[in-house]
Amino acid sequence: MRYILSILTIIIACNLSGQDQRISTAFEKEIESYINHTVKTISVDSLDEKLNDVILLDAREKEEYDISKIPGAIYIGYKNFNKVNLKNLDKNKEVVVYCSIGYRSEKIGEILKKEGFRDVQNLYGSIFAWANAGYPLEDKDGNPTINIHTYNKKWSRWVVNKNLEKIW
Repeated sequence: MRYILSILTIIIACNLSGQDQRISTAFEKEIESYINHTVKTISVDSLDEKLNDVILLDAREKEEYDISKIPGAIYIGYKNFNKVNLKNLDKNKEVVVYCSIGYRSEKIGEILKKEGFRDVQNLYGSIFAWANAGYPLEDKDGNPTINIHTYNKKWSRWVVNKNLEKIW
């Protein structure tokens, strides 16, 4: 019985919300304190595998987006989010939304679902997890960058990739 419970625990842990197993326990606790899992999550590794096949939306503020974004991301914003910006997006295509850690993107994902988007996912750990995993970033013009907007000094502690320049 103990053996079966151990195996079930491992299976659940490996499949939990598509989370990236490289996310530190402290960062995961921080993420979990902010998100409610009202939108299905996707790991950075899973996103990387299909980056060119999804609509990728950035739910951060414009100044964050201008410093760095995940390649191919479309700025959608959070505070200035406007449903009008959704009119040209295919509601039947897979959509992945991200922000800094996943809170703002989850809220925007909830709106997208209410607006009829069929497959909406929240990037677990968002751009911080993406950058920490060593995936590329680009500036607003599409040029590769090592800069990452960390929102403020407090939030910058969650970006641990030493190859990146933190800006807030």
